[in-house]
Amino acid sequence: MSGPGGWGPPGSSPWADPATPTQPGPPYPGPPPTGPPAYGPPAYGPPGQPWGAPQWGPPPYGYPPGPRRPQRPGQVVTAAVLAFAQALVVLVASLYLWFFASVAELAAAEAGGIYAPGTVDALASEGTALALVQLLSAVLLIGAGVWALNSRRRAAGVLLQTALGLQVLLAVYWAVRLNSEVGGYETEGTIAAFALFFAAGPLVGLGMLLAGPGRRWFDGTARA
Repeated sequence: MSGPGGWGPPGSSPWADPATPTQPGPPYPGPPPTGPPAYGPPAYGPPGQPWGAPQWGPPPYGYPPGPRRPQRPGQVVTAAVLAFAQALVVLVASLYLWFFASVAELAAAEAGGIYAPGTVDALASEGTALALVQLLSAVLLIGAGVWALNSRRRAAGVLLQTALGLQVLLAVYWAVRLNSEVGGYETEGTIAAFALFFAAGPLVGLGMLLAGPGRRWFDGTARA
């Protein structure tokens, strides 16, 4: 057989004729790549956008961050810490005072009536009453300090100032009391000076609450 598309001698088909014009094909792309595929995250978003550009899809979950809460001034924190420290000192001193007041009458009885019974009873009653007042003031210091660290109400600031001011008054009382006659005997001035030591912390705390950021912090906000 011969003719186009069939078997036959060369020249019987135009595909076998070297003189027949043909269409040029695409250029040779080269050998296929043999290396491993490139690593990295897939490119999201519209074609042509660089990595990190705004991507398609729903917006991220959550809410935008709100305004930053105001930070508690260091003066307020320091005043509260001083109140806690003062409460610990007052608790220890109150226990000692109550102990000495409890044994005062017994010691006077064993001394053979050297001390007047009325004077001993008065000193014992005074010591017991002062120990109770100091214990209550220590509780007030702790409560006021905790409230001042958790609230910006004016009442919280006033309560902490009152608790610290009460400690100053107690220290002044002890300084005057120990510098006078106690049971008919003169006391040493160094004892009165030691009593004033207990007023140092409350005075510093009051100064921090009555001036500067410590005074402006308690503006009536419920909590901060």
